[in-house]
Amino acid sequence: MPLLLFVPVALIAACGLIYELIAGTLASYLLGDSVFQFSTVIGSYLFAMGVGSYLSRYIARGLVARFVSIELMVALVGGFSSAALFLAFAYTQGFRLILYALVMIIGVLVGLEIPLLMRILKSRLEFKELVAHVLTFDYLGALAASLLFPILLVPKLGMVRSAVLFGMINAAVALWSMFLFREQLGARVLLRAASVLVLATLGVGMAGAERITEAADNSLYADEVIFARDTRYQRLVLTKWKDDVRLFLNAHLQFSSRDEYRYHEALVHPGLASLAGARRVLVLGGGDGLAVREILKYPTVESITLVDLDPDMTRLFSTHVYLSTLNQHSLTNPRVHVINADAFPWLDQNTGSFDFVVVDFPDPTSYSLGKLYTTAFYRLLARHLSAQGLVVVQGTSPLFARQSYWCIVETLKQAGLRTYPYHVYVPSFGEWGFVLASLAPYEAPMRLPAGLRFLSVHDVPELFRFPNDMLPVDAEPNRLNDQVLVRYYERDWREIAH
Repeated sequence: MPLLLFVPVALIAACGLIYELIAGTLASYLLGDSVFQFSTVIGSYLFAMGVGSYLSRYIARGLVARFVSIELMVALVGGFSSAALFLAFAYTQGFRLILYALVMIIGVLVGLEIPLLMRILKSRLEFKELVAHVLTFDYLGALAASLLFPILLVPKLGMVRSAVLFGMINAAVALWSMFLFREQLGARVLLRAASVLVLATLGVGMAGAERITEAADNSLYADEVIFARDTRYQRLVLTKWKDDVRLFLNAHLQFSSRDEYRYHEALVHPGLASLAGARRVLVLGGGDGLAVREILKYPTVESITLVDLDPDMTRLFSTHVYLSTLNQHSLTNPRVHVINADAFPWLDQNTGSFDFVVVDFPDPTSYSLGKLYTTAFYRLLARHLSAQGLVVVQGTSPLFARQSYWCIVETLKQAGLRTYPYHVYVPSFGEWGFVLASLAPYEAPMRLPAGLRFLSVHDVPELFRFPNDMLPVDAEPNRLNDQVLVRYYERDWREIAH
């Protein structure tokens, strides 16, 4: 049996998995809680595939024509699924409904494909050979898709173009199948015309993909979008209004250029200024280089190691004219060493010790981020602190996410560290919380570097005083096997939203 007969199997398996990955990734980007989103999307998709496989028994005639028609429907629905989801999130209140409707429709159609193809091929192969070949190529196609998606498709093409590309592959499979099984198909002028029309429609969609994402972004963000990119790990968006540039990661605000100095001065100086002669500093997260900018104000600091997962993030803030000016070219300073790696395994493999550590991760909106706020992570971090060393952790808002904030404090305590919680008002965020932690007692600094725009020595003690509506509340520590922090965080912000 010619190998080319089974190429469509690998291609349709790859297409089906890509649509599933796109739905799960977009749901994770836009709704948070990646474990829940991927679990429900995958479960719904597999269920729908089972429904499609069952329904295939009711297709008795014209198998090739039906198979081609299904391929064209998958091409259209799957190919435009990413664009539809972006636009649904930006323009409607029914994102979840549309998400699961698309997942179910695509799943049913994909579930029809393989049973029909096996029935078309059964006259050409023995049953055991047919099953072996079909399943082998099905799994190979899935493997190829799972590797291509994070490595090539998302960072190079983005979500919308990736979906459209695989829609075009589905349409190409339809045309190829019409050629392979032409004896069984007969004269089907309309079907051939439909295949060409679908392929052309997807081609237009590929050409207009940038406009689709721009339309969604412009509706989603209040200000003009000046930069947007899907990386292997997140969606980066920069917006601008007058002199205010804002960074969003997965639709969550990270900073505003108008007041980020308040956040980053409060993040760095209460801790670092209290350490006389600190030489080695570690920054985990903070790929924008703004915390590093503040650390470079200390001439005693000899080495700053920045560990950030996303190379696109650190590259952007190293090369973009405005952004590198904002961070005062901190990421290209000779004292700074940028490492693109996951902080958790990097800490586990690294043996160095540091006098000061800045932990500036995004808020724990998902379990992949929540692991960086666990007792396991903080115990690992404590092993890298020098005897008098300090670590500072950004800890979300003690006003709007009160239980989440005090959960982070409790988690640091359970990791064996002394904790010194404090907060600051940042107009773009409201009240924001930080936690200093150490093995030795902490004393507030007697002096700060010159030229700070916000913080003064007299202000520092006030940061550690909490008003009644931000005082500690009971919270469990966040553990690797039970990430209560992610649940606290989701509940805290949901209550504020309502």
